[in-house]
Amino acid sequence: MKGKMWDARFSKAVNARVNDFNSSIGFDCRMARCDIEGSIAHATMLGECGIIEKAEAEKIVTALSGILADLTSGALEIDPEAEDIHMFVEAVLTERIGETGKRLHTARSRNDQVALDIRMYLRGEIAEIRSLILALLEVILTKAKENTQTVMPGYTHLQRAQPVTFAHYILAYAQMLERDLSRLDDARRRMNVMPLGSGALAATTYPINRQRVCELLGFDGVTENSMDGVSDRDFVIELASTLSILMMHMSRFAEEIILWCSSEFRFIELDDAYSTGSSIMPQKKNPDVAELVRGKTGRVYGDLTTLLTMMKGLPLAYNKDMQEDKEAIFDAIDNTKISLEVFTAMFATMTVRADNMRRAASRGFINATDCADYLVKRGLPFRDAYKISGRLVAHCIAEDTTLEALPLDVYRDYSPLFGEDVYRAIDLDTCVAGRIAYGGPAPQSVAHQIELLEEYLRKNV
Repeated sequence: MKGKMWDARFSKAVNARVNDFNSSIGFDCRMARCDIEGSIAHATMLGECGIIEKAEAEKIVTALSGILADLTSGALEIDPEAEDIHMFVEAVLTERIGETGKRLHTARSRNDQVALDIRMYLRGEIAEIRSLILALLEVILTKAKENTQTVMPGYTHLQRAQPVTFAHYILAYAQMLERDLSRLDDARRRMNVMPLGSGALAATTYPINRQRVCELLGFDGVTENSMDGVSDRDFVIELASTLSILMMHMSRFAEEIILWCSSEFRFIELDDAYSTGSSIMPQKKNPDVAELVRGKTGRVYGDLTTLLTMMKGLPLAYNKDMQEDKEAIFDAIDNTKISLEVFTAMFATMTVRADNMRRAASRGFINATDCADYLVKRGLPFRDAYKISGRLVAHCIAEDTTLEALPLDVYRDYSPLFGEDVYRAIDLDTCVAGRIAYGGPAPQSVAHQIELLEEYLRKNV
């Protein structure tokens, strides 16, 4: 495209390298639909307010709808030489309907136009990310229902700690994801205010109806201050922060998968379609999907840092630095979406090795606390019971045995309070079933957690 729509004040053309440096069409082109839909609402309002002739507004709206249809079908391609998506759309509009097209930019600036576009675009992306999180929650629910009796060790410090079930374990990640959804909803609520009408920074002298544009575009309200309307990028940063927390949860989950499918754990087996091999070691089956999720988390963190650093010293109102927001938030969105999509499929197709989980639970003395609780229920103070249980564990380690295999006379050497029923008390199934506190791993508690997740999904899917 020849010339710039803003070049009347300049006596020479922009340097070619500066033009490339300044251009944003390479990434803001993905906001084309939002830009056109925003322009349709703006033109409609201008016509209704009598700022331009109603017939002209209708002509603009019809032409903009045609441009959107042509972009969607591929009949029209975005010009890579355009400065940005706003200039591209306006140039094509003017080519198609002549002088009338030049009236579209009445009572607005690219500053409030881009503020509108990015809000609309991110609003749509939040909806897609919500759907992906809900899909992962559905898979977690399915796996949990299948594994309410699958006993495994729970860990602290990556050391076997106490017995839980696989259902209870993965439902912890469901809780994290529900909080992520809540944060997304909060971010959308603060994002969903309409900035168009703020102008470059000081609004406009035209008698526009901002509330009408707000209504046409489905916003909850309009921005209250025109300078804040064009210079606010809190909503971009908030979304990047929310995605960072989400990806932190995904990275933790991915690390579990990486550990569980290793030969040292063998708690799960990944489907071949979601694993890769080695170019030199034929025996390898690598959890690359989980590892990439873990790695891409760092990318999303970096995008958040970029946005915070970009905004930290900017005076009011709009500054060109703010053009850098789009590549960062787009990158965060893209990496979050692909991570959720592929991780969900990997998790849905993996095989749970309940036998290995049970075997690991039986060898880690994870019933030692239950052994101490047995003595407490017979009147011994917990600290004394704790010491006796610890000495029994030390004895088992020295003799290469387990608490379940110790003869009763050995138990009684440490305390006369031990009876035959100690073996029932330290049985892994008993240990799990006895943890009946709300939120614990007992079968009835896990069943309630599953019911809550089902109810949550019914309300949100």
